[in-house]
Amino acid sequence: MQWKSILSGLAATALLASLVGCGSSNSAAPSDQQPSGEKEAYPQKQIELIVPYAAGGGTDAVARAFADAANKLLPQPIGVVNKTGGGGAVGMSEGAKAEPDGYTVTLVTVEMTTLPPLGLASFTPEDFRPVARLNADPAAITVRADAPWNTIDEFIAYAKENPGKVRIGNSGTGAIWHLAATALEQKIGTKFNHIPFDGANPAVTALLGGHIEAVSVSPAEVAAQVEAGKVKVLAVMADERLEKLPDVPTLKEKGIDLSIGTWRGLAVPKDTPDEVVNVLQDVAKKVTEDKAFTDILDKMNLGVSYADDAAFQEAIQKDTELFTQLVSDLGLKK
Repeated sequence: MQWKSILSGLAATALLASLVGCGSSNSAAPSDQQPSGEKEAYPQKQIELIVPYAAGGGTDAVARAFADAANKLLPQPIGVVNKTGGGGAVGMSEGAKAEPDGYTVTLVTVEMTTLPPLGLASFTPEDFRPVARLNADPAAITVRADAPWNTIDEFIAYAKENPGKVRIGNSGTGAIWHLAATALEQKIGTKFNHIPFDGANPAVTALLGGHIEAVSVSPAEVAAQVEAGKVKVLAVMADERLEKLPDVPTLKEKGIDLSIGTWRGLAVPKDTPDEVVNVLQDVAKKVTEDKAFTDILDKMNLGVSYADDAAFQEAIQKDTELFTQLVSDLGLKK
């Protein structure tokens, strides 16, 4: 009887262990049967936003304002990283060569279209997939307040009658404002005397000092002097008049088909998938409608100018063609 009791006990223990084992197996089944191949929603980790210029500048300010606003909309943060050098070439080159997974985004500028034809970049615009444009500012033909020209028509008439006499300051040979003035002289059929400076601010200082007759920099770069009554803007190279300069005509109003300036926008490597680009584009559109973002740009006199991927791509292509031709005409390629 004692042996029977022991054997019965062992059998009961074995049966219990078997039941527990079966229970464990069943409880693990759901995780084993998770569907495979499904993509995780983007983003799953921090996004790096490359700024190809130094901290403290206009491009950096736009990037940080964008990141602050976007971080309220995304489940993962955007981190701004400044990667400088080569007039923007270093940062944009790194952005173009990054993994096309959406975790490296570049704040590209108009130099995306000027550096390659100048022979100063290892990338081309085709290495990027545009996401959205955030900001755009046109070139503005600006003269001293006491200059003899009160309209762009008078300025152009004088330039045509006196080829090579009008000295126009720019932010450096081959830079965007040099190319803008060159495009204008080609459109109106005359020659300017292009005077390069190490940036827009020195050019404006030279204008105030009477060392040159005009500058072709952005409205933001002469805003303080306009407000102080020291200079006057004769025309802007934009499609429409600017809200802050409602009395200043566009060149297009004067029959000169020229719209040229600087811009900043988001781009990713060319093979980045649609689902990633769609998320970033949606965020970019919402950010450009965010008052915190628009207020920051407004304080810097920078224009908010959203364009989706298709419109941004069209603008990039147009500028690439324009600047490639201008660089060739000027013989500036390195």
